[in-house]
Amino acid sequence: MPKISVIMGIYNCAFTLQEALDSLYAQTYQDFEIILCEDGSKDNTYKLALENQKQHNNIVLLKNPHNMGLNQTLNNCLAVAKGEYIARMDGDDLCDPTRFEKQVKFLDEHPEYAIVSTPMLYFDENGVFGKGTAREGESSKNVFNTGTPFCHAPCMVRKEAYDKVGGYTVDKKLLRVEDYELWVKMYAAGYKGYNLGEYLYSMRDDRNAVARRNWKNRKNEIYAHWLAYKRLNLSFVKFMRFSAITIFKAVCPTFVYDYFHKKNLNR
Repeated sequence: MPKISVIMGIYNCAFTLQEALDSLYAQTYQDFEIILCEDGSKDNTYKLALENQKQHNNIVLLKNPHNMGLNQTLNNCLAVAKGEYIARMDGDDLCDPTRFEKQVKFLDEHPEYAIVSTPMLYFDENGVFGKGTAREGESSKNVFNTGTPFCHAPCMVRKEAYDKVGGYTVDKKLLRVEDYELWVKMYAAGYKGYNLGEYLYSMRDDRNAVARRNWKNRKNEIYAHWLAYKRLNLSFVKFMRFSAITIFKAVCPTFVYDYFHKKNLNR
């Protein structure tokens, strides 16, 4: 049985998937399986995944009958996962070679934590252009008032915690906030997590975040925070403040939004 099950929902990432997989093959800690679930891609993503499966005996390849979204796709991966720990990874990102080694060591040495994650670097074809805030330490439930306590893609989580909360919630109102909802469920169930202060993951991103700024995604954020407010007994005043800021982000002029986005990435 592998120590780690890496779960990856792959969709239209034929041009980046090999590089992502290569960063897994280069890990200093090698006791893992890779579970790929193809989600109705229109390019050669599945073909590339199949070629890798033929070359590596630790790859499990699943294929959705049609596009089902990330929430259900990751649940499909979890259904066949055999590892003690679940590691997330996306098909267009990169892992530091020591990521698994350091995250496994942390969870092995700290049974009181179910979740460990790291800050991320942001890169594109021109190189690294931003970085997330690196704050090492335990995340309290108060962090949920203002944002997510953990980056999703670089996380490693005890499988027992996933099983306890039933995996990801499949709900159109939680698309793009499936990670936040997952952390809420885990904290409500009594689990807690820790952020390492070291950058062990690089997310392929674009410099123009405006393309992802739409009202539907913002509504989902507010809905997810409403659920957190109720389940975790959070501050109603802070929930209203978050909602107001989120609405402002959806309607403010592009240059204003871009300024604050760049500031958040420490650019």
